[in-house]
Amino acid sequence: MKFLDLCKVYIRSGSGGGGCVSFRREKFIEYGGPNGGDGGRGGDVIVVAVEGLNTLIDFRYQRHFFAKNGQGGMGQQRTGADGKDIILYVPVGTEILDEDEETILDDLTEVGQRIVLAKGGNGGFGNLHFKSATNQAPRRANPGLDGIERTIWLRLKLIADAGLLGLPNAGKSTFLAASSNARPKIADYPFTTLYPNLGVVGVDNVEFVIADIPGLIKGASEGRGLGDLFLGHVERCSTLLHLVDGTSETVAEDYRTIIGELEAYGGELADKPRVTVLNKVDALDEEERDAARAELEAAVGGPVMMMSGVSKEGLTEVLRAVRGQIDEGKLRLREASGEEPEAWRP
Repeated sequence: MKFLDLCKVYIRSGSGGGGCVSFRREKFIEYGGPNGGDGGRGGDVIVVAVEGLNTLIDFRYQRHFFAKNGQGGMGQQRTGADGKDIILYVPVGTEILDEDEETILDDLTEVGQRIVLAKGGNGGFGNLHFKSATNQAPRRANPGLDGIERTIWLRLKLIADAGLLGLPNAGKSTFLAASSNARPKIADYPFTTLYPNLGVVGVDNVEFVIADIPGLIKGASEGRGLGDLFLGHVERCSTLLHLVDGTSETVAEDYRTIIGELEAYGGELADKPRVTVLNKVDALDEEERDAARAELEAAVGGPVMMMSGVSKEGLTEVLRAVRGQIDEGKLRLREASGEEPEAWRP
């Protein structure tokens, strides 16, 4: 299934039905009076976040969604039927943007969350509504209100606990394949990963989700390579796992390239907790490992872990470090929201 994380959608709510002008006409009833019913209400356009979806591919081939109009009122005091709502089902993590692609209308981050994007028009009053002591035979009725027509953008940001960062061929997909049941494409050429992948990783009987995005290169914020569009999928992560190719001759420069692109992207992405790992150490001898690690630690200004996705050397230690960062992030969110930690249960 093709991955799609940004699409343009045209929506329109239903118009209300018009009111009816009618009078009661029956044999032996001299003054029947007005009996025109009101029009039905137009349908709404609703967006609902559901589980089981991880792409917006459903909106690639159908982009126009129109709710049904309300039925007009009828005689004998009959109100017209309401128009049927139309519901758009989207993956959890979908942002709804206005036509300018900047104004955020809503952010659906939980299963079952819903938003009414366009309300249907109200039905018009029939002539029965206008009956009074001084106007007992009104011959007027209101038309229904028009529906709302608008253009929106749907942008998907995957929900993951940790995000993988690195240059092309840094070993991100190999790491994801070695640590989870995900099977991303792996090859010895750059930009093997063209679309984000999700993998469920388990360590010490605890599972969390890792997102692998296409590699970044210098100038990605200006559109080089695949650009930095996919960085939106790691915005929601608690921590970032930065893999640096240990076989590269410019380890420190590779690290600074990724950090520069994060800062150019903006937001809080550059300030997120990171675990920096020197990858592919199985291809280095002890002297080369120590030299590369020292160079990278000088650039990072902190400790650097060592790992090999192929031989799985150091893999468990890296996963434990990532899990620790995720737990700390959840604790910070709980403290910021004022929630009390759950009591321990045997």
